[in-house]
Amino acid sequence: MHTYKKFLLAAAATLVMSANAMAAEKLRMGIEAAYPPFNNKDASGNVVGFDKDIGDALCAKMKVECSVVTSDWDGIIPALNAKKFDFLVSSLSITDERKQAVDFTEPYYSNKLQFIAPKNVDFKTDKASLKGKVIGTQRATLAGTYLEDNYPDVDVKLYDTQENAYLDLVSGRIDGILADKYVQYEWLKSKDGSNYEFKGEPVMDSDKIGIAVRKGDTKLRDDLNKALAEIKADGTYKKINDKYFPFSIE
Repeated sequence: MHTYKKFLLAAAATLVMSANAMAAEKLRMGIEAAYPPFNNKDASGNVVGFDKDIGDALCAKMKVECSVVTSDWDGIIPALNAKKFDFLVSSLSITDERKQAVDFTEPYYSNKLQFIAPKNVDFKTDKASLKGKVIGTQRATLAGTYLEDNYPDVDVKLYDTQENAYLDLVSGRIDGILADKYVQYEWLKSKDGSNYEFKGEPVMDSDKIGIAVRKGDTKLRDDLNKALAEIKADGTYKKINDKYFPFSIE
C-alpha cells in the first residue's frame, strides 16, 4: 500500500476515534425543573437550582459536556430507562423500591420530611390529631408513601407538582402539606408562604438523596461518585450549598 494511502487511512481512523471520543464526552442530565430551590426555571426559561449546580460541577470534574433534559416527575425514572437522558439529578430519594429500577450513586444530600400549615392553626402531627385532615403532597414521592403508610385516617391529596400543592394550601383546599423540609423552607420565605410555618418535628430525618443511572451503568455511576467526592473535598460542594442554604444539607 502506498504511503499516502496509509496516511489517509490513518487520518480517517483518527477522525473516527476523535468523533467517538467527542460523542462519549457528552452527557444529558435529567431534571424535573419544578422543585425550587433544588430545580426550577428562571424568568428566561433556563433550568437553575441546587441540583443543576451539582450536576454542572460533577460534569466539570468528569471533563464532559452536559446538557439538561427536563421531565415531568411522574415519568422521570421511566424517561431515564428509555434513554431520554443519561443520569438523573433531581432530588430523588434512595429507596429499596427505586433500587429495583435504577442504580444510585452515594447520597449527595440528606433530607427530612416535615409538615407545614397556617401559623394561626393549632396543628399537631400525631395520628389522632390528623385524623380526617386533608394533607397534600407530591405524587410518587417519599412523603406521599410515608403519609399513606403511617396516617391511614388522613385524606391524602396528591399533586403533580409541589407548586400546585402550595396553591391549594393558600386557597384553603387542604389543611397542610408534608414534603421535603428544605423545599418547604424555601417556600416559607416567599410572600405566599409567609403565613405558614413548620409544624412539629420532622417525621423522617434519614432520607438520603442520590443521583440515578440506568441499571448496570457502573462506569457512569463510579465516575459520578468519584466526582462527587472531589467536589466535596475541594470546597465546590460547600460553595453550592451556601448559595442556597445558611446551613449544611450534606
